[in-house]
Amino acid sequence: MGGLISNNLLNNMEKGNKNMKNKRNVKPKLNIENLENIKETQQVLDMYIEEVDENLNMIGKVGKDIKAIIPRDEASSVVGDDGLVEEKYIVNKKGKVLPVCIKEIVKNDSQVELIMSKKILELKVRKWMYMHLKPGVKLRGIVVGLKDYAAFVDVGGGVTGILKLQDMSDSILTNSADMFKLGQRIEVIVKKYDRDTGRIELSYKELLGTFEDNVKKFKEGDIVDGIVRNRIKTGVFVELMPNIIGIAEHVNGIEYGQKVLVSIKKINLEKKKIKLIIIG
Repeated sequence: MGGLISNNLLNNMEKGNKNMKNKRNVKPKLNIENLENIKETQQVLDMYIEEVDENLNMIGKVGKDIKAIIPRDEASSVVGDDGLVEEKYIVNKKGKVLPVCIKEIVKNDSQVELIMSKKILELKVRKWMYMHLKPGVKLRGIVVGLKDYAAFVDVGGGVTGILKLQDMSDSILTNSADMFKLGQRIEVIVKKYDRDTGRIELSYKELLGTFEDNVKKFKEGDIVDGIVRNRIKTGVFVELMPNIIGIAEHVNGIEYGQKVLVSIKKINLEKKKIKLIIIG
């Protein structure tokens, strides 16, 4: 933050900074006495968002009962043309748990209120990326957006990479939702990383195995399920499993995305081709 360096990007960062504690099962011990140390060492805490006020401040709690607020200008390191954090980074967060750092500790008598920051965490992640990220690094992330042309994957700390259709599978897809679901946890490989812009391009298909490895699961004569992925003049492409696709002759009424039953007619290892017959 190659093989898989750690469970997620923030855990990778922890390897280089023992003061960062972000493992969900190894949280900092939270009490009023050690809040200052947690703040100074920029440890990561979970904050539950109870509401978003009219000024787009996120209000909630840390731990069992410590009041906390994320001011709008601390909700993200990304701002719009007006210099403000865009609403899309805030309005849908009610009822969710966000990883954040403490920016300020406000003490009123025996009561404590925390000013939290997601921006601090994002900038910390970006700094770590600048130093360590490179093509070939394997990461774990969460699918946070799906478009026709790509999926967007949070690889830690709110930092998102783009996973284009052509990098998902050797199958011909027309929409990223054919492959993934929102909230799905997946492993990805860094394809490109632009240090100047922070843009991360990801790939998934390399993790699905080679044609030679995957085709061992099939043999000529097998009858298996498949999904129609494309139609061309010479035939119909049918996906047997991610990264394994065969071609069959045209059959009337077959549409993209349709589940079909096929018989494997021929497997050509040299040309990496599979001939199929659609039987149902």
